[in-house]
Amino acid sequence: MQVRDDEQQMTPELTALTLAALLQVLQFVAYSVAANLQVGPKTAMSPRDKPVHLTGTAGRLQRAMNNHFEGLILFGIGVMVITYSGQNTDITALACAIYLIARVLYVPAYVFGLAPWRSVIWFVGFLATLTLLIAALM
Repeated sequence: MQVRDDEQQMTPELTALTLAALLQVLQFVAYSVAANLQVGPKTAMSPRDKPVHLTGTAGRLQRAMNNHFEGLILFGIGVMVITYSGQNTDITALACAIYLIARVLYVPAYVFGLAPWRSVIWFVGFLATLTLLIAALM
């Protein structure tokens, strides 16, 4: 696709946000496959009037995915404010890279039950998001 000269290029922050969204897609696929294997296609395709409680790997994949949905909201707000206000810096780009790396590492840490590393990795990603939000106010 040809980009016009007057159009903005993807910033590192927007690239990280896009990659984080693709990570969410991968997490959804992994969770869906694991859940389907656990409960079977009949339950997976049902209206699920009764809640389905996933355990083991399927349950951990579901919780990791839901956690990323929560984190992605704040991260997305930070990226959008930084981008639209033109406050992109090396610090905000680094914060986005750290967030993305933390989220990638969080999935196996959660799936394999790596305590306390799962919480440490989550906190690193949260601090990266906090850095973006604070940078937006400076």
